[in-house]
Amino acid sequence: MSTISDVARAAGVSPATVSRVFNGGRVSPERTERVRQVAAELGFSPNRVARSLRTQRASVIGLMIPDIENPFFTALARGVEDASQRTNLSVVLCNTDEDVEKEARYLDIALAEQMAGVIVAAASRRRSDFSALAERGMPVVAVDRRPRAAMVDAVMVDNQHGSDEATAHLVDRGYQRVACITGPAGASTSEERLAGYRAAMREAGAADEWIRAYTRHADFRVEGGRTAMEELLALPEPPDAVFVANNLMTVGALQALRVAGVEPPSFGILSFGDVPWASLVRPPLTTVQLPAYDLGVAAAALLQERIAGSDKPLQTVVLRTALRPRASTAGPEGE
Repeated sequence: MSTISDVARAAGVSPATVSRVFNGGRVSPERTERVRQVAAELGFSPNRVARSLRTQRASVIGLMIPDIENPFFTALARGVEDASQRTNLSVVLCNTDEDVEKEARYLDIALAEQMAGVIVAAASRRRSDFSALAERGMPVVAVDRRPRAAMVDAVMVDNQHGSDEATAHLVDRGYQRVACITGPAGASTSEERLAGYRAAMREAGAADEWIRAYTRHADFRVEGGRTAMEELLALPEPPDAVFVANNLMTVGALQALRVAGVEPPSFGILSFGDVPWASLVRPPLTTVQLPAYDLGVAAAALLQERIAGSDKPLQTVVLRTALRPRASTAGPEGE
């Protein structure tokens, strides 16, 4: 009986390529035809039990996100799952906690379990490493964040445009000293949102030194937002408004303002990232609405194309944000 190695030798390909042909992997149409023709000539038939096991594993994809407690990633995960279910793919959710080592362990598991592919919001722009998946031919789609050196499909938000628009809104409402609380230095989302803030403040006439003095990096979490807001309020000339680069940090910033006895809209506050309760706080919170669910759907669609064998050039899909003005940015006089 012919073996997979016999077919590979006769077809001039590797045994791994033969395996991918018979298990739905990514192989060019020309090679697929050649392998199948040689297999037929040699009477080769892949082990049905082994193929069944591999097919079951290949109906599973991994979704790696940094913080499942963040409503943004919860909505994104729902979008991935809904889109995947329509093509009978199951989703394994992995929470990386912004930890590159934890992310690497999950990537190793994805390889060991022969998952069909992975969607990942990278823990680090510089240190997240998908090379092992690329070497094994496993499709990867970056969502919301893209590591600098990764050659993968991606679905992103136009962070810079959204934060530019948000900061300009605060300036237009009459606030004079608009501060920024952004995420960890080096994270692509942090840097892009900070870039939008800087662009709007420069347009308003602020010098770079002034902008740096009114910028704080935090950790995209409640405690980080609270600490950063406390630092800004302690400045010799504190801000009269703040653009906060994610929803959880906004919660912390609101806590710090309340403790200090500072109330919107005399102090303006704007959150990059909507939350279900934004219209319920008093005054209602101005937000930048992110297409989280749509990001998940689009990422799943790109991954499914690759799983099906698409050899299109790498794609980057960019979705726009939407500003939702509410009373928390009515102006320093509460107009």
